[in-house]
Parts: sequence; C-alpha cells; structure tokens
Amino acid sequence: MTAPQTSRETTRAPDAPPVPIYGAGANVALLVVLFGSFMDLIDATIVTVAAPAIARDLGAGEAQIQWTIAAYTLALGAGLITGGRLGDQFGRKRLFMAGLGGFMVTSALCALAVTPGMLIGMRAAQGLTAGIMVPQVFGVIRASFAPAERAKAFGAYGAVQGLASVAGPLLGGLLIEADLFDLGWRTIFWINVPLSVLALVLGAKVLPESRSASTARLDLVGALLAASGILLLLLPIIQTETWGWTAASYALLAAGGITLMIFLAYERSLAARGGEPVFDPALLRIRAFAIGLSTSLFFFGGIGSFFLALSVYLQLGTGRNAWETGLVILPYALGSIITSGLGVALAAKVGRALLITGSLTIAASQLVLWAVIRDGGDPGYWLLALGLFIGGLGLGLAAPILVNVVLAGVPGRNAGAAGGVLSTVNQIGGSLGIAVLGTVFFRAVTGSATGAPGPADYGHALSTVLVVTAALHLVAGLVMLALPRAAAAHVDQ
Repeated sequence: MTAPQTSRETTRAPDAPPVPIYGAGANVALLVVLFGSFMDLIDATIVTVAAPAIARDLGAGEAQIQWTIAAYTLALGAGLITGGRLGDQFGRKRLFMAGLGGFMVTSALCALAVTPGMLIGMRAAQGLTAGIMVPQVFGVIRASFAPAERAKAFGAYGAVQGLASVAGPLLGGLLIEADLFDLGWRTIFWINVPLSVLALVLGAKVLPESRSASTARLDLVGALLAASGILLLLLPIIQTETWGWTAASYALLAAGGITLMIFLAYERSLAARGGEPVFDPALLRIRAFAIGLSTSLFFFGGIGSFFLALSVYLQLGTGRNAWETGLVILPYALGSIITSGLGVALAAKVGRALLITGSLTIAASQLVLWAVIRDGGDPGYWLLALGLFIGGLGLGLAAPILVNVVLAGVPGRNAGAAGGVLSTVNQIGGSLGIAVLGTVFFRAVTGSATGAPGPADYGHALSTVLVVTAALHLVAGLVMLALPRAAAAHVDQ
C-alpha cells in the first residue's frame, strides 16, 4: 500500500485548493478506484494458485514460474513512486485511467501468451501499469471526499484489501476448474478485460481530476537504475537451477551491487542539486526509516514465497485441484480479515506491540505447519487450515499498519517520500523472497527425489521453506523492537 502523498491537490488549476465532490458521485468514484486497487491485489496473488496449470500448459520450468510471479511484483514496486509523481504532475484521474487501460490491455496479452517468456514479459508490463494506477487511489479519494468523510473511504480501502486476499485464491481456483470456453488458466486474465471496460466508462464520468502544485521533474534515471540493479541481483538467483553458479552468475550479482551503488550516488547528487529523487539517501539517516526498510524486507520476503511453495505442494504434492487449493488457503485470508480492523484501530496506541505480535504469530504458524507436514503425506484439511488461520491472524495485525508505525519516527516533511519508498520496498521484499525461497523450494524437491517427485518430496521441500520463513518473521519481530511505539496518523486524510 502506498502512503498518501502530502502535496496540495486541485480539481481546477495547479494553485487552487481541492474541490471535493459529495453524495452519490463521490461514492461511485470511490467504487471505481477501489475496483482498480482490487484488481491489482487479485492479480498479485491469483497466479500463485494457477502456477501448476500454467507450467503444464506452457511447458514452463521452475525458474519461469518464479519469474511469472516475481516479474509482476518487481515491476509494480518499480512503478509505484514514479506513478505517484506522474499523477502529481499530469493529473490523478488521467493517470488512473491510463493505468487501468494499460492494465486491461496487458491482462489480455497475458491471456494470449503462447510461451513462458511472453507471459513473463506481459506480467512485467501488467505490473508497471498497476504501478501507474494504484498510487492515484489516495489522491482521488482526497479529491472526492470532505476531510470528515475520508476516514470511512480509507477504511473501505482496507476492507477491499482483505476481500482481495480472500478472493484471489478462491477466484483463481474457481476459474481454472470451471475451464470456461476451454480457456483454463487464461480466464484469470481474461476476466480483467470486461471489468476494466466497465470501470473505464464509469471513471470517465465520475472521477474528479486533481494534481499537485509541485512541478518537479521525474527522476526516470534513478527509477531505471534501481530496477536494473534489483533485476541483476534476482536473475542469477532465480536461474540457478538452469544456469548453475557460474562465473557469469557471480558477475551478474556484482553488476547488480555496483548498479545499486551508482543509483545511491546519483540520487545523492540529484538531491544536492535541488531535484526530487525517487529515493533520497538522506532518509537512511532517519533511524526509524532505516529500521523500517530492513523490517519490510524480512517481513514481506517470506510471504509471497510461502504461498508459491504452498500452492505447488497442495496441487503437485497432495493431488488437490486449484479450487481445493483455494479452499485450503481460505482460512489464512479469513484470519487476516478478523484482525486487520483491530490492528488499524489500536495502531495509534500500541502499534509496535501489534507489529511484533503479528510477526511472531506468523512465525508460530509456520512452525505449526512444519510440524504437520514434515513427515510427508497429506495431513488433511483441518490441520492445514489451523496453521494457516493462525498465520492470517498475524498478518492482519502487522501488514496494514507497518508503514504508518515506521512513519511515526519520520519527520512530517519526509513522510510522503518515506511512505512511498517503504511501499516499494514491500514489493521488492516479496520479489526477493520468491527468488531466493522459491529456488530453495524447487531445489529441495528435486534434491530429495530419486525419480519423479512424490508427496514426501514436496512435503520435505515445503518444510524447508517453512523453517526459513519462520526464522525471517522471528528476526522481523526482533527488529521491530526498535520501531516507534505507536503508529503515525494518516497524512492528510
């Protein structure tokens, strides 16, 4: 989730105050932007359930399946801050509509993919369009509602996040098993097309236009350097199974590190010249922010990789179909919905304690699942559901409030930039987790099998991932001890 921007908006001219629209028009505008956010959240998770079907149909290897998921989150993270700046400069409605239109087109191209490479490329493009669309949600909400009504609108945004976490696995499983028009997994992308058309028609009529008074130039060089550096780091990790660890692999890792160093030097130089970098290195001198970055990497690094490994285990290891897999994952989403409202309500008083409790609860859930899976075979629905439900309770306590707890230790003048960077790092952490732990999982499957992998091999591989993810969330909980005690109030809500 991106933090709300702090600059001043207008619906008439760059130097005029916002003019909210009230009544039914504001509610319809809210529905339109929440729908766009819902589709983004769905597409970030729905492919996890579809991964085995995609692999069978396209002949995708393990690394290609990892890229199909990681390419979306990495591109989304790369686009978030730049997308927010574009909306500030050219208008939030205009950029939301452009992002939504691009999301529709790239969804169709994902559905038409005939090779794993084409699907990965289109998933990256889809993530970039989502990175343009999603940051506009907050600006549109502020331009549509009076200050007293914004809290309810942002509460609806949180509810949509919870709903998407439920709907993603279930909708993916249902569409794949329904096999509408013999399209199989492709329906998870085709469904975005008619829904996007409806949202575009409504958005053109009801969304207000708003933009920032700031006219700072976009830091495209910085954005490209950051994305390139992270990509160079991910490439040899995900491709390990195909390439092995060769001199070229280490060269790519070194090139990634050097590129990120160049990125930091360029950003420091740009800030010194009075520009607005996508990441101001001066933020690292703020203790809460620096700790928040490491917390985000540990916390979100374990989540995406866990669901990829779990979905493959459930389908290839235990023989469940996609719909049954979604039903197994459902308790995790339900647990998250139960505690997310509590976390948001209490964050201003005991935000740090909730974060630590949430992270340690997730670690405990991973150990519960490890205990029932480690012996191989299928432990049955209810034992799996218990561990997943506990994990969902922890996620609901921590994930919705992490950025605002970190922002409580960041000066107000830096809050907008810091929030945007933290949201981006959340996506990068997920991509890194998929790259590293996805590789660990698939290598453990093949490493433990004497012939074709069986249920025990998938169980062994998932058990390995569960131990690592439990450790990641334990470390995250310990690092959270250094965060501010309570969450910051939402900026300009």
